[in-house]
Amino acid sequence: MGGDTHFANMYSAYESLSPALQETLQRLNAVHSAKHIFGGATEHIQSGEYSGRLGNTAATAGLTDPVHPVVIRHPLSGRCALYVNPGFTLHFEGWTQEESKPLLKYLYGVATAAAHVQRFHWEPGSVAFWDNRATWHFAQNDYHGHRRIMHRITIEGCTLAPARP
Repeated sequence: MGGDTHFANMYSAYESLSPALQETLQRLNAVHSAKHIFGGATEHIQSGEYSGRLGNTAATAGLTDPVHPVVIRHPLSGRCALYVNPGFTLHFEGWTQEESKPLLKYLYGVATAAAHVQRFHWEPGSVAFWDNRATWHFAQNDYHGHRRIMHRITIEGCTLAPARP
């Protein structure tokens, strides 16, 4: 029961933008971070709320804040895709978080528009395979009280290339 996964197509999200905005975004990089999710100096970490989950600064000391192109050219398909997401993207390189917030919010809205999202309904024996370079995924948390068994693997990919001409 429940637990459907929503997949957002970051190719079609990018392709739906105006050519002028596409060109602007191709010149930008964005700073990403996992520290706020996996550790770092936050109230939650300091309070011990995430203990046992990389929830201490010693375990996360090696985490860096990588900079990625805002628009990537997929290494296999050659298609351009938006490469920002609300879970990890902090701000555009050279911009403050406040300056970045309106444009990022707009891009997230485009990405989650119904035209770019597919809902996958899990059934016993279902298999889903997606590419994090061109897809967002979000599991619907609506299965409280029900057992869910899932096996997940992540395959290491290659370095992302910007879509700049």
